[in-house]
Amino acid sequence: MCRSIKTLFNFKPPATEAEIRAASLQFVRKISGYHKPSHVNEAGFNRAVEDVAAAAHKLLDSLQTNAEPRDRELEAARAKARAAERFGTP
Repeated sequence: MCRSIKTLFNFKPPATEAEIRAASLQFVRKISGYHKPSHVNEAGFNRAVEDVAAAAHKLLDSLQTNAEPRDRELEAARAKARAAERFGTP
């Protein structure tokens, strides 16, 4: 759906409030079609971001796994390597 939204579950350290809010913002932008809403729609847009962030918190808090937590830096390096291979950048 949205390439900017990253997996937030089962990382060490856990996802931060800022990461959850950023993913929520990207989700609301995608489904609303607004990068920045008009003044008239701003309150509803911001409320939606907060509601999605709250739902994401509930979800992340309720999920369980037996898998070892993934290392955030290692996953970022892997993503960078995949992008370099895909787009031919160093």
